[in-house]
Amino acid sequence: MALEDLIGSLPVYAKDLKLNYSSLVKQNTELTPQQLWGTVVASAIATRNPELTAAAITEAESAGLTGDTIDAVKAASAIMGMNNIYYRFHHLTKNEKYATLPTRLRMNALRGHKVDHVDFELWCLVVSAVNACDKCVDSHERVLREKGATEELINAAIRVTSVIHAIGVVLDSEKAAPTPAVAIA
Repeated sequence: MALEDLIGSLPVYAKDLKLNYSSLVKQNTELTPQQLWGTVVASAIATRNPELTAAAITEAESAGLTGDTIDAVKAASAIMGMNNIYYRFHHLTKNEKYATLPTRLRMNALRGHKVDHVDFELWCLVVSAVNACDKCVDSHERVLREKGATEELINAAIRVTSVIHAIGVVLDSEKAAPTPAVAIA
């Protein structure tokens, strides 16, 4: 299903998500097209909703994202899926010994991508935000600012991420317990 159709199919209780999608994605002025659509795809992947992810990738390709860029978004999502668990565990445990142990996790994707470093860091940040990893959020936000990204740009990406994530939540809940069809005005 096309992303627009997916958004249009949201139930009445999710009208705010449809409105926010329109203003933050369709009328975006804060992010470059690559940053925007990479953020949409990374956020969709992080929601783990296959329908939303497929629609986001298709829309991103239609918006001009290349195969290399889509691969970089997927790489950011994959590496953060791993790192967010590892570093969130470090944050959650009271045992400080874990912070002294070697990580021993390959993270070549952090440098092996073929996109602008700010864009890749932005996608790492948004996936980390969805996965609630404070160490990764803090690290990637700091690197973004060091590379010249403004707080406004970062905030714009997080706002998009929050809406895409919420759309994934609604789609999952509707699969589990559908709301009777009522058109959203």
